[in-house]
Amino acid sequence: MHPYHHPLFLNFIVYFNRNQDYFECHEVLEEYWKSIPGYTKDHPFTAFILLSTGLYHWRRGNLDGAFRTLLKAENRMMNFHKFDIRYTEHIDYRQLVQDTERSVRHIRNGESFSPFPILLTSVSLQRSVEEIVSSMELLPAGSDAVIHKHMLRDRSDILEEREKKKRRPH
Repeated sequence: MHPYHHPLFLNFIVYFNRNQDYFECHEVLEEYWKSIPGYTKDHPFTAFILLSTGLYHWRRGNLDGAFRTLLKAENRMMNFHKFDIRYTEHIDYRQLVQDTERSVRHIRNGESFSPFPILLTSVSLQRSVEEIVSSMELLPAGSDAVIHKHMLRDRSDILEEREKKKRRPH
């Protein structure tokens, strides 16, 4: 199976293109990336994870974080072909790089958030995305639940883990 046809990558595309839920993009793709044996930070999926994170920051007004993160995403995208040529297939890779570069310029110029889709060039990938979207519950694009998701989620497990770490002897 092509890596882009994995259900978690398909979820990523739906979240990215349908309702710009960049927080969920990060979550599902990180889960997929970490499931790959011997995963590294050089893997092409990290570019998509950084892209999602950068767009999430930009939309929320964190221009410094968005700029740094999208610049990292752009640099990783430039190395896709070094990792595996399959990561430049089935999506409009050139357009993705251009859109990311344009976003970096917009942020540098202090311009407002401007989303863009990841364009799919594969009919089979488009079909797979359409099939999986019907099984997903999407929050309304532009809603506070999407834009401020990390602030609205239940963080009790995260806070509990932090407290455990504080109590551990060093």
